[in-house]
Amino acid sequence: MDPQSGKLAVGSAQIPMPRSRIGRVVVGLGLISGGVLGFLPILGFWMLPLGFLVLSHDLPFVRRQRRRVALWWARRRASKTGQR
Repeated sequence: MDPQSGKLAVGSAQIPMPRSRIGRVVVGLGLISGGVLGFLPILGFWMLPLGFLVLSHDLPFVRRQRRRVALWWARRRASKTGQR
């Protein structure tokens, strides 16, 4: 999340986020709850990781888990390409 613009950068897309912490937590929890209902039309399982990404900006526990997954993913990709 870019602190100057207040937008969440996912790849090349930039999504505007609320400036208040409570607003971001509500958006994150809403995305996660919508992701749980991913079998319904329009709602999808894509909402789960996006919700956790939004929550990781404000909640330290979620932030630690995101960093742990990012390190695991980077190590996994490095081992598949033969780099270390």
